[in-house]
Formats: sequence, C-alpha cells, structure tokens
Amino acid sequence: MLNRLTRFFASRWGIILAGGLIGVLGPLLQKLGNPPNMGICVACFERDIAGALGLHRASVVQYIRPEIIGFVLGSTIAALIFREFKARSGSAPIVRFILGAFAMIGALAFLGCPWRANFRLAGGDLTAIPALFGLILGIGMGVWFLRKGYNLGRSHKTYTAVGWIMPVLMIGLLLLGIFQPVFSEGGPIFSSEKGPGSLHAPLLISLGIGLLIGFLAQRTRFCTMGAVRDVILMRDFHLLSGLLALLVMAFLTNLVLGQFNPGYTAQPIAHSNLLWNILGMVLAGLAYALAGGCPGRQLFLSGEGDGDSGVFVLGMITGAAFAHNFNLAAKTDAVVDGVLKVGGLSTAGMVAVILGILVCIVIGFTMREKTA
Repeated sequence: MLNRLTRFFASRWGIILAGGLIGVLGPLLQKLGNPPNMGICVACFERDIAGALGLHRASVVQYIRPEIIGFVLGSTIAALIFREFKARSGSAPIVRFILGAFAMIGALAFLGCPWRANFRLAGGDLTAIPALFGLILGIGMGVWFLRKGYNLGRSHKTYTAVGWIMPVLMIGLLLLGIFQPVFSEGGPIFSSEKGPGSLHAPLLISLGIGLLIGFLAQRTRFCTMGAVRDVILMRDFHLLSGLLALLVMAFLTNLVLGQFNPGYTAQPIAHSNLLWNILGMVLAGLAYALAGGCPGRQLFLSGEGDGDSGVFVLGMITGAAFAHNFNLAAKTDAVVDGVLKVGGLSTAGMVAVILGILVCIVIGFTMREKTA
C-alpha cells in the first residue's frame, strides 16, 4: 500500500493533485479569515510569528500562524509513515542562515513569497506579474551559478535529536499560540488587534490545512523555486505542472468565492512600485536557488529532519525581524483623500535589497567546486 502511494505521489498526477489542492485551500483560508490575497504566504506568516515572539514590534503583523506549524509537523508525519525521516546537517549552515535572512528581506520588498505571488495573481493583483518575472530572473541567476559548480557541500547523517529540533520548536509555538502565556507586562506573546496580523482563519482549521499541505508537499516534493529551476536547468516540467495547477485552481476558487478583483494599484497588502517589486523578487529567487528550495520547501525539509533547512527557516524569521526593526519592509499602496499614494521601499530598504543581491552573487562565485 505504501509503495503504491509513493508511486502515485511521485507521478505527474500526484504533483498536480497537491498543487491543485493548495490552490483551493489558499483562497478558502482567505474566505475563512486570512488576509486578502494572502490565503497562504510562507514569508508573511513567518514574519507574523517573529512579531508574535517580540522579535519585531510592528503591531499590525504579529500572530503565531498555525499554517507554518502544520507545514512542518505534516511533513514530519509523512516522513515517519513512509520511513523518510532522516536527521542530517552540516551543509554550510551559516551561509544558509544568511541566505534565509536576505530571502526574507527580498520577499518583504515585494510583500510576499512565491506562494503569495501566485495567490495574488490568482486574485487579480497584476503587480504579481512583474514580481514573478523578477523571481524567474533570480532563480535563473542561481541556475547559472549551479552550472558553474556552485555547491554548499553535502549534508551528513547526524544525531536523531538534531532532526527533531524543528518539529519540537513547532510544537512549542503551537502551545504558545493556544495558551497565550504572559511572560512580562507589555511583553510577548503578541497578537495584532488590527492589520494583517489580526486577520486569520480559526486556529484548528488553519492547523489542519497546514498539516494536510505539509503531508502532501513532503510526498510530492512540491517546490515553487524548484519548478522554475528544473525547467531552466533540465527542461523538466514535473514540478511546474503542480505550480500551474495551484495557479489555475486558485483562480477558479477565487471566482467561485467572489474574491477575484483585477487591478494593478491599491491591491490588498501590496504596492505597485514596479522596480522594487521586481528587484525584491530577484533577491528572493536568487537566495532560494542558492539555498536549494523555496520557503515552503525549506519548512517541509526541516520537518523530515533536515537541520540545514531548519537554519534557513530561522534565518528567514531573523530577516523578518531586521526588516521591520530597521524599516526595510515595503509599505503598501494607499488611497488618501481619493489620491493614490504608491507604496514601496524606504532608502534603507532599497540599500538592503541591493546589498542582498550583491551578497548572494558573492556567495555564488566563492562557493564553487570549479571555476569553469
């Protein structure tokens, strides 16, 4: 039975099923209370978790998102059932941490990860189109480095306890989210009373959907970055079929739920600054490619025992804290007295994105097994 399921999940129909189901569940979470055009956003949700823990004090984006917890634990459950839980680590973890931090800075320059870029497009947000081009460009740069011998080195089998660190951390986060303990007056755990952080589906529904997605993604190896990388590097469209299924089903679900609102400016939790939408996703895509997976894939890998992916996740959460503490995250479009005020980045945010691209390029050039 397990062998038949393994073959199905590895097939084209398996990845299409996973992508299509994610495409339905994202808009459904939005309908049930998650922010508009943000049914699922790994980067945004990790930022909210950072805020809930007090790592940043942007009061409108603070909430322990159960979906992230579910992604990791769902992957852990799948890995245990199919005997794929393998504790490993040691593949340049400090570099992965840096890549995770800059990946988050790039994502928050656009205001979304690749998952949200697709959900934004499926909801009618046309600013996602140039951002997706930026993402593809960034991944393409990463593929060039891969072809030139870029490699972070092999991970190695390690103590089983190492593989359990991320799942246990997620269980701890879940307990904090449920019980909301007070550690000091005016201190965490924080939960937004307004803004995106205050918008969320019921906890058990969010957790259940996260568990299901984590399970399916672990089995199918679903990865938005990997879909683009495989097409460029090997002309392999297997993962891309899952990503396209996500986009199509999200679009159809939004139509059914009345959530499709096409436009370019003043879209929900978005900005229409063309240049920084593109460059933010160039940085994010390059960092994902150099790290070997998109934010969702890193969570799923950490759930099956990959300590290096866990370091990348922690790097993203730290990057979210820096982005909001140092005013690096983008501001949304706003309509003031009937006049559109285009959002975008502060000067510090612009510098951070350019610096991040340069750092990633240096990593790409210096961590190669060959110079040809």
